[in-house]
Amino acid sequence: MYKTDDVAVVAERTAIDAPSCPQERRATLRPWGIGVVVATGLALTGVGWLNGPAVAAWRTVCLAITVQALPFLLLGTLLSGAINAFVPADLFTRVLPRRPALAVPVAGVAGAILPGCECASVPVAGSLIRRGVTPAAAFAFLLSAPAINPIVLTATAVAFPGNPAMVAARLLASLVTAAVMGWLWLWLGRAHWLRPAARHTGHQPGHSRWQEFRLGFRHDFLQAGGFLVLGAMAAATFNVAVPSSVLDTFSGSPWLSVLFLAGLAVLLAVCSEADAFVAASLTGFSPTARLAFMVVGPMVDLKLIALQTGTFGRAFALRFSTATTAVAVVTSVLIGGALL
Repeated sequence: MYKTDDVAVVAERTAIDAPSCPQERRATLRPWGIGVVVATGLALTGVGWLNGPAVAAWRTVCLAITVQALPFLLLGTLLSGAINAFVPADLFTRVLPRRPALAVPVAGVAGAILPGCECASVPVAGSLIRRGVTPAAAFAFLLSAPAINPIVLTATAVAFPGNPAMVAARLLASLVTAAVMGWLWLWLGRAHWLRPAARHTGHQPGHSRWQEFRLGFRHDFLQAGGFLVLGAMAAATFNVAVPSSVLDTFSGSPWLSVLFLAGLAVLLAVCSEADAFVAASLTGFSPTARLAFMVVGPMVDLKLIALQTGTFGRAFALRFSTATTAVAVVTSVLIGGALL
């Protein structure tokens, strides 16, 4: 079974092996630096081939994804910095059940209190782990928060008027997926897959809490922001490169339609507050396939994989995103078949 103490050991070793401050600062700013370069390039609309229709469409989609997600990423990093500097270290461990198996579903239900998208949940989950919360519970929160909060459920009800079963199916399928992934991490998770960012955690005696908040917020925002831009670039490339006629090829098969829309959710990287309207527009697909689109999207997409890589490491992101996609698809099929 995965132990929280193992994460502390990994974090300590990471801190010991961490490079000097200038090197660490360069490593932290590297993804953000790439994002700044890309954003600058996108803004150069008057330069030759950048005015082509395909490039203009790519630029529009990339900027739309980034601008749509950036406020929620800001919210998440603000919460992460506040948790790190102001919240007592033992608060979360006292609130959650002591048994990790029970803490997982409780943390999943608690995801309803964060009115943000998936970009906000990644830095918050990282901060929770650094504060002593068992990783399985933090990951359940990470998956459920962008899928079951009131804003998302309200948007789903508006996108599917007169169809409360779709809202209930999304809520239930998302909660079950989050809980199952938390329990799977308890069962199969390994400490060396998870490498939290090497920085101090919690209030240090003799230090200013506001200074710790500022440093923690800056670290998380710069780290996550660069990976967000890289993920948006990948999603925009798919939007422009794949013709819409491909959608019609898969809509006729019940199984292929579910798999296709699940994969499409990963590639499109639509914010969870807006994905219900995209799903509602895919009228050629079955309700179960559209449910899979809405369950997979907030939990696994290109920008999320990039954010998880920057926060927890590549080994974690690849394993966790693959397993989450499989669990979300199976859960969507079972619950969609029963309710829709």
